Amino acid sequence: MKYVLVTGGVVSGLGKGVTASSIGLLLKAYPYLNTDAGTMSPFEHGEVFVLDDGGEVDLDLGNYERFMDIKLTRDNNITTGKIYQAILDFLNQSRSVIEKERRGDYLGKTVQVVPHITDAIQEWIERVAHIPVDGKPGSADVCVIELGGTIGDIESMPFIQALGQFSYKVGKNDTKFYGKDLCASYLYLYPYPYRVLNVCVCTYAGAGNFCLVHVSLVPVLNCVGEQKTKPTQHSVRGLRGQGLAPHILACRSTMGSNTIASQVLDEAAKGKLSQFCLIPGENIITLYDVPNIWHIPLLLRDQKAHEAIFKVLNLNCVIKEPRLDEWTNRAEACDLLHEPVRIALVGKYTELSDAYLSVLKALVHASVDCRKKLFVDWIPASNLEDATAKENPDAYKAAWKLLKGAEGILVPGGFGDRGVQGKILAVKYARENRIPFLGICLGMQIAVVEFARSVLGVKDATSTEFDPNTKSPYVIFMPEGSKTHMGGTMRLGSRRTYFQTKECKSAKLYGCRSFIDERHRHRYEVNPDFVSRLENAGLSFTGKDETGQRMEIAELPNHPYFVGVQFHPEFKSRPGKPSPLFLGFIAAACGQLDVVLQRCSNVDSNSLLKVPAIKTYQKKSSLKPSYRREYVLESVKGLNF
Repeated sequence: MKYVLVTGGVVSGLGKGVTASSIGLLLKAYPYLNTDAGTMSPFEHGEVFVLDDGGEVDLDLGNYERFMDIKLTRDNNITTGKIYQAILDFLNQSRSVIEKERRGDYLGKTVQVVPHITDAIQEWIERVAHIPVDGKPGSADVCVIELGGTIGDIESMPFIQALGQFSYKVGKNDTKFYGKDLCASYLYLYPYPYRVLNVCVCTYAGAGNFCLVHVSLVPVLNCVGEQKTKPTQHSVRGLRGQGLAPHILACRSTMGSNTIASQVLDEAAKGKLSQFCLIPGENIITLYDVPNIWHIPLLLRDQKAHEAIFKVLNLNCVIKEPRLDEWTNRAEACDLLHEPVRIALVGKYTELSDAYLSVLKALVHASVDCRKKLFVDWIPASNLEDATAKENPDAYKAAWKLLKGAEGILVPGGFGDRGVQGKILAVKYARENRIPFLGICLGMQIAVVEFARSVLGVKDATSTEFDPNTKSPYVIFMPEGSKTHMGGTMRLGSRRTYFQTKECKSAKLYGCRSFIDERHRHRYEVNPDFVSRLENAGLSFTGKDETGQRMEIAELPNHPYFVGVQFHPEFKSRPGKPSPLFLGFIAAACGQLDVVLQRCSNVDSNSLLKVPAIKTYQKKSSLKPSYRREYVLESVKGLNF
């Protein structure tokens, strides 16, 4: 087994996760990771990504799944909370460090971070690295590890110490590779009790078994115009001081202007970094801003990052140029999109776009398929409410102007009662004005409440989440949930939904299948006692669970596109294979729904949509298989694909 560790220095948000995913793509790696991020604030950390097995993880894991088109599991996530509390399941023994101490397993020795915690981390990494990847036979050849956080964070210390020891230990082993093609797995380490450490699977270990890729910042002061290498030098020095020596530097350069020349490392900066960080110049690569995220693997390939990694890992026998033709076509086709489609996203956490990252990615995937350039208008739900009209009339007018100018309205998931009235007003506007609407999780529940109030005339209809004592509980707390423990007590993971009819938009979008499996994350559900009354008034529940008592999909048959779902379809959307419901939503917004419905209803959803948009662009432009820098001469403001 070989390992590639990806770390970050100077500041957070440099793109360690994307870099690790891109490395996996270049090595033809199959990554997987896990964590419990269920109680983390979306304002601080972005969305909580849900895996098929119900694992609640950091949003970086979503990037891994989307890049590699694989399914991850919770076994690949390491958090400080898991190590300290009770999740170490090594050799079929479920014992945490504290549990072992209580049992006397340490024979009276003082229990310390080193060696007991660090040993536990190493045992977890070694165990998970040998688990077959995504159902593939045999263990992976390379394990890519992404360490969350920034070098110097006190929370990371046990993990860095453990990884230093681990690299020395596996470096002593004589690992030989005989295969022609590499298979890799991903591990995500998170140095906080309830956050995830990013671990990508590639190669990590001593000479020939371990490669450390350090992602760092090389800022440019506009008043001077010089690339400053000192922050990266200090970051590498700190990493070396903790027992880890980088083999490859991936430098994220800030913009001095909108030209590529100002972002690519100049030879003087490379020379300094090579001299003071003790890294060969050919192993120093540049990560600069690109029009969309799909260019990053191509950027690394064109700078021969894969060759540098192979040489460090003594895998010269398998060096070959990654083709990535489909990936190249997808990236360049996305650059050629010009006709806009404008979507209003009405939510609670609109101050931080990462809180809805998977929703944004799913919208992009669908927009590219429809050959439209996506524009998202962020509307804080509370700004649509009457109270805002009195307190801040400018914000109220601006919010309604954006809503009325949208070609589609999306209400995503969320928790709490702030902004609920604004969401109800947005749903009502979409329903009455026949604007394409997609409601996800809470968005579906809001649609049911709005329908009950406006169509059935039940003015006090609401959810027990907002009013526990309501006399008209159209949305109720699930009986198996817990009201006292928030973490891990929801209905989580992949669940099966059965279509009640194939003559509905959602069933046709999924290829007229009898059932689908989508990921869930919720505590509340539509009250089955009111389903008959709602359906008699025109709201169809076209998807239900196996019992027929839990409503999964709601539609208005006579509306151009009005769909609410209890699950989260965004979590399984992929580049080139957009979520069927997001595809239908975008298609309805740009007038292509009939064509898409006809195409999808004749194709099994497992083979849906091999990006015909890309094929169209291939006819219109000469796309080269290699990455072309002229596509990124200017940074694109707004939504980052």
